[in-house]
Amino acid sequence: MDGKRKIYVAIVIIQAIYTGMFLLSKVAFDVGMNPFVFVFYRQAAAAVFLTPIAMFLERKTAPPMSFLICFKIFMLSLCGVTLSLNIYGVALKYTSATLAAATTNSLPVTTFLLAILLRMESVKMRTWGGIAKVMGIVFCAGGALTIAFFKGPTMKLLMHHHLFSYHGQVQNSAASGNTWIKGVFLMLLANALWATWLVMQNQVLKSYPSKLLCTTLQCFMSSIQSFVFAIALARDPSEWRLGWNVRLLSVAYCGIVVTGVTFYLQAWVVEKKGPVYMAMTTPLALIFTIAASAVLFGEIISLGSILGGILLVGGLYCVLWGKSKEQNMKTSNIEDIEKAENGSKEESILEKQSSTPNAQIQHACSPA
Repeated sequence: MDGKRKIYVAIVIIQAIYTGMFLLSKVAFDVGMNPFVFVFYRQAAAAVFLTPIAMFLERKTAPPMSFLICFKIFMLSLCGVTLSLNIYGVALKYTSATLAAATTNSLPVTTFLLAILLRMESVKMRTWGGIAKVMGIVFCAGGALTIAFFKGPTMKLLMHHHLFSYHGQVQNSAASGNTWIKGVFLMLLANALWATWLVMQNQVLKSYPSKLLCTTLQCFMSSIQSFVFAIALARDPSEWRLGWNVRLLSVAYCGIVVTGVTFYLQAWVVEKKGPVYMAMTTPLALIFTIAASAVLFGEIISLGSILGGILLVGGLYCVLWGKSKEQNMKTSNIEDIEKAENGSKEESILEKQSSTPNAQIQHACSPA
């Protein structure tokens, strides 16, 4: 399998895993699990799972870690993992799994804006590519506002053929009105922090290229940070209990599969293709989540969520098309410059060759 196919396979695996995260997390929160306790257990499970693997594979090859790199990883964990996941958990209690997957499509635009601020990306307003990028930002903003403030008629997919009757309980717990709006904007904030993580991780990996060890350290630091949040906001001992139920399943899945596997795969894709490319693949999670929610739970979806999702995906691909257009222009300009340089070199060589005989003749005719 060549490099491009490996990247495509990794992207599909990442988005399929996130689909499971959206569904299992929502079910766990709706049966009463505290989101702050959930994040702590999730990150602790990931740290326990990854530590022996990282020590075995990268103990000898890992570069020495300075205090500055350790501090960068700590802040990266706090911003992009701990805060993002805790805010995401609260937002998911107010909304639904499909909504979580839909608003994740704001991630590419946020990532793109951050990349512009860090001078990793640029916008040329006088080109079609630059215009497409700006239109993508507008579409994504419109999609987020549509999801937040417009519901419209609802539809239930596969009404009599869903596999589990549990979803009636989950769907009824999804809030409406002001609580729904609050959940949407909290979800957008969580995605903004996640975008910051995507961009900043690319910078950290340049100074500390051991991806697996870096991911493990983020999980370990995030588990400590999440414990501080959880112990302060969840003081009821019953909220910390795990049984052989969906709580334990969701913690194990999100901790080992999502945090342990997906974070490493994301780091690999970001290193190969950049943070914006990674963010551009998020519509796959929305498609997978809608299909899974319909088959498993017969989820009720509003027209506003569908229209908002279409705008978000449309905006995402406007940015993608604009980026591709500008990249093609940049490549063609580089080729033109190289051709011009090669042409000038050939001309200089011809001039030297034509001038050499004349110089030899002049030297031969000159007096001794």
